Amino acid sequence: MDITGLHLLITYKCTFECDHCFVWGSPFQNGTMTLDNIRHILAEAQSVGTIKWIYFEGGEPTLYYPLLIQAVKDAYNMGFKVGIVTNSYWATSISDAKLWLSPLASLVSDLSISSDLFHYDEMISEQAKNTSAAAEELGIPLGMISIAKPSTSQDTYSIGMIEQGESDIMYRGRAAEKLVKDAQLQTWDTFTECPYEDFRDPGRLHVDPFGHLHICQGISIGNIFKDKLAHIFESYTPDSHPIAGPLLRGGPVNLVKKYQVPHSNEYADACQLCYKTREQLRNLYPNILTPDQVYGVML
Repeated sequence: MDITGLHLLITYKCTFECDHCFVWGSPFQNGTMTLDNIRHILAEAQSVGTIKWIYFEGGEPTLYYPLLIQAVKDAYNMGFKVGIVTNSYWATSISDAKLWLSPLASLVSDLSISSDLFHYDEMISEQAKNTSAAAEELGIPLGMISIAKPSTSQDTYSIGMIEQGESDIMYRGRAAEKLVKDAQLQTWDTFTECPYEDFRDPGRLHVDPFGHLHICQGISIGNIFKDKLAHIFESYTPDSHPIAGPLLRGGPVNLVKKYQVPHSNEYADACQLCYKTREQLRNLYPNILTPDQVYGVML
């Protein structure tokens, strides 16, 4: 694997509880990195040699603002390009947004704002507008991430290592439970490939507060707090991985067939079929289909 980006989920806690959230972010979630955790991850990322981008996201990473500021400084000083993903709940005015963003000026190469009808009452919120104006004044590159409601069509704007063009809902995480009623369903046996993730050469991975390296939210290929990152990369063999392998050979349909998992006749998309199948396989692969937070188990 030639991994060039590592996305640190600083926390699963969030100011919002959006219906589309992959990781069940919530004010009531737990799981947050310490500074020692972050520095360990950054050192491991540097040792690999291929990683250029470090993103800080969540949940909502600015909930732990002093931690975030120090983490950004550390990553920048180690030579990484730095990105942040935030819902900018703190940008109640342009002057307040500048106050929050000033310590990040010249350090951050991509500030991505989540703003849509899941987060606010309008696609581009006042907070997003305030953040955009402040970022422009401070010279911080900025992009918008907007996810469309079911049965609508909206554009998504993003830059850097953040996936581009994903305007539609992916029905995994909370969306697999909350939003299906509004989706156009298809028969289960049509989902013969994963349309979103490259399990063979993903380019970027997410690491959560418990050290799990997610190749897709809730599919771990190792734990950075228990093993060297370089060894995890070397050991990962996509075709023999018990979850990624079947998905590569025939998508969620093949995952269902391999493990003979009970299923419904219709699903909103490939993500929902995959997610609901993985839920039933967690006892079989507890170290891979983890952590509980991503599967809606509130601890």
